[in-house]
Amino acid sequence: MERMEKFIDNLPPMDLMRSEKMTLVQLIIPVESAHRAISYLGELGLLQFRDLNAEKSPFQRTFVNQVKRCGEMSRKLRFFKDQISKAGLLSSLHPVVEPDVELEELEIQLAEHEHELIEMNSNSEKLRQTYNELLEFKIVLQKAGGFLVSSNNHAVDEERELSENVYSNDGYVETASLLEQEMRPADQSGLRFISGIICKSKALRFERMLFRATRGNMLFNHAPAGEEIMDPVSAEMVEKTVFVVFFSGEQAKTKILKICEAFGANCYPVPDDISKQRQITREVLSRLSELETTLDAGIRHRNKALTSVGYHLTHWMSMVRREKAVYDTLNMLNFDVTKKCLVGEGWCPIFAKAQIQEALQRATFDSNSQVGIIFHVMDAVESPPTYFRTNRFTNAYQEIVDAYGVARYQESNPAVYTVITFPFLFAVMFGDWGHGICLLLGALVLIARESRLSTQKLGSFMEMLFGGRYVLLLMSLFSIYCGLIYNEFFSVPFHIFGGSAYKCRDATCRDAQSAGLIKFRDPYPFGVDPSWRGSRSELPFLNSLKMKMSILLGVAQMNLGIILSYFNARFFRNSLDIRYQFVPQMIFLNSLFGYLSLLIIIKWCTGSQADLYHVMIYMFLSPTDDLGDNELFWGQRPLQIVLLLLALVAVPWMLFPKPFILKKLHSERFQGRTYGMLGTSEFDLDVEPDSARQHHEEFNFSEVFVHQMIHSIEFVLGAVSNTASYLRLWALSLAHSELSTVFYEKVLLLAWGYDNIVIRLVGLAVFAFATAFILLMMETLSAFLHALRLHWVEFQNKFYHGDGYKFKPFAFALITEDDD
Repeated sequence: MERMEKFIDNLPPMDLMRSEKMTLVQLIIPVESAHRAISYLGELGLLQFRDLNAEKSPFQRTFVNQVKRCGEMSRKLRFFKDQISKAGLLSSLHPVVEPDVELEELEIQLAEHEHELIEMNSNSEKLRQTYNELLEFKIVLQKAGGFLVSSNNHAVDEERELSENVYSNDGYVETASLLEQEMRPADQSGLRFISGIICKSKALRFERMLFRATRGNMLFNHAPAGEEIMDPVSAEMVEKTVFVVFFSGEQAKTKILKICEAFGANCYPVPDDISKQRQITREVLSRLSELETTLDAGIRHRNKALTSVGYHLTHWMSMVRREKAVYDTLNMLNFDVTKKCLVGEGWCPIFAKAQIQEALQRATFDSNSQVGIIFHVMDAVESPPTYFRTNRFTNAYQEIVDAYGVARYQESNPAVYTVITFPFLFAVMFGDWGHGICLLLGALVLIARESRLSTQKLGSFMEMLFGGRYVLLLMSLFSIYCGLIYNEFFSVPFHIFGGSAYKCRDATCRDAQSAGLIKFRDPYPFGVDPSWRGSRSELPFLNSLKMKMSILLGVAQMNLGIILSYFNARFFRNSLDIRYQFVPQMIFLNSLFGYLSLLIIIKWCTGSQADLYHVMIYMFLSPTDDLGDNELFWGQRPLQIVLLLLALVAVPWMLFPKPFILKKLHSERFQGRTYGMLGTSEFDLDVEPDSARQHHEEFNFSEVFVHQMIHSIEFVLGAVSNTASYLRLWALSLAHSELSTVFYEKVLLLAWGYDNIVIRLVGLAVFAFATAFILLMMETLSAFLHALRLHWVEFQNKFYHGDGYKFKPFAFALITEDDD
């Protein structure tokens, strides 16, 4: 045992197995070098500052004014970005390297640019509004002038006929109606009109409102404007309608003008005289031409100004973002009693201490400070943050683990094993080397375009897919491997590794009534024999194989989880967890399900016909009965009795000793017999800063016992339910295989049976659609989620606490656009 412990101690540590060793440090920084020091630490990105002013509101902090100034500059830069985007220009993503600008100088420049741009926008809006009004006036003159000319010509003819009819009837004298008055010239009948233009969408409601307001005493003529006009509010092109309203009386005029104002209709005066109309039209066209020239010159000048701003925009936004981050960090520091130095505390990895000290020395030198920055290590009561150094490949797997919970400081990291076990368990459920090749091609495309895609802003789905590109790569490779074992290529078996070991006994060997296949040579060298496909015993054989394989994989992974709990306990020097948690858990799990796994392997190796269901059930119901035909090896019955007794002993072994030993150690410690600090997991569960001593003094035996009882019951019940949960590997694999078979046989082969090119193409299209969207998307997502559950619940609950918190250093590289 001692030799094994020495061997384990001498093993080289893995980088990802345990989080980096952290230390709490204190910085005492002179005021004159504080800004530069924080900037250099932000470039380094290896120090997480603690907020020493947590009780203060943001407005009570020291550098609140600088933060406000940075926020105001960010607003101006966002304004410039919006204006560049609206103008259809592109800001330079990779500007040439330019010397750093002081914050005060940048603030002045931004204020000047904003004032200039606002003034240009205001002038442009006024010119655009004038241009729109003149354009509308021109259209109204053209359309309404046509109405007036046609109505006057029509009125001369109609008046003659109306007067004859009126004077031919001796006893008939009646005042002319509004319609009749409209037909006469305006100067004879007192008829008036109002002309204008309105949005096409409002024209119908506008006409109805006029009719109701005037009680029908008006005539409404309208015509489409013929060209779209820009709306000054929304800057969108809208369709408009020209209208002329004929009416009589001053009250009607007042009502109509109010309704025009309410509907946003613009009214323009149109003279009755045609010569005046032509003269005004010529003047309007002349002014429109001048305004077009002025507007084009203004737009060119504005675009030139925006282009010059856009050239520096990316650099300026990055600079302001950094400055704001520096002042936000400075607000987390405290002034010392002399008000000449800032005091800060933070966490950093031990390997980064030399780099941090070097950066602080550079800051002191570059700021010409007479006093150096003091950097020293402090003792910490609270638990340090968790920091794993990951690369592009391992980062996605670490994110999968962190989504469940961030590892406690220095506890075993499941991501080390998840790198292989996660894609492998996915592939067990998704095994088809045809589908695996499709996934592999997708993963290779994402990896090949990695440098380009990493700089682009992707949608939520594509961002998730791109982030998991290396997970997808391993998932596809393992799917090809498992597909070769299952011998499935889009559900079709192939004789890749040689001929089949079976042949038909007679011509009807595929008939359900026949004896079936007979073996005539050595077994197929790799994977499932292709002759099983389509035989009457295909489903029972594959079900048996995949179900037993699922149990073996599940028991192996759960044993790995319990073994990792041993290494956790050993690392934290917690002998109680090893003796009263690890040992009974290993005994209980392997006495039942480890034994079941052994029986499966023996049955496979010997070709026995024993019923394993019967063996496991009667192991509990009648362990002393003779096994008969279900006996797989000599001494099986006494072994079963021993294993059953060990499983029964393991339950109280887990439950009772640990709480009583903890109680004894606690009472001895405070009676002066021993002064060693207790480092058990129970005492470390709820430790908070500045409360460690009080927590160690408060030992509640009932709480500890209930916690241990819950933990023991959870493990015992979980051993059964978790093993059953691994049967999802069998269920998902069967579902994927059967779905693939259905689409191949009932869609593709069925369509190919017709001697018609259209039916064949339709069948091929349906097969491709079903493969892409159901088998490659929905089934991939389903298998991914089930593999995720197996790792989070069945594997990690054996050893992983996941109650730590991430190391979040102050780093410029981690600042995003959302932080503006």
